Amino acid sequence: MRYGQLRKIINGITPKMLTQTLRELEHDKLLTKKVYHEVPPKVEYSLTGTGKSLIPLIGQLKKWGENQM
Repeated sequence: MRYGQLRKIINGITPKMLTQTLRELEHDKLLTKKVYHEVPPKVEYSLTGTGKSLIPLIGQLKKWGENQM
């Protein structure tokens, strides 16, 4: 996904926090960043295999949290 797409689907996040979070996820090897050298610049983010493996676990945590409310 592109940065602008992420900003639209994540409600209430500031640009600074989104950028910081993306950098941390990239550093932790949970996502990759592909930079296209064109005008205007284009950057795409995608989950790595490790990032994809976390999806079921995050879903379980979400379900647990909803049950606790």
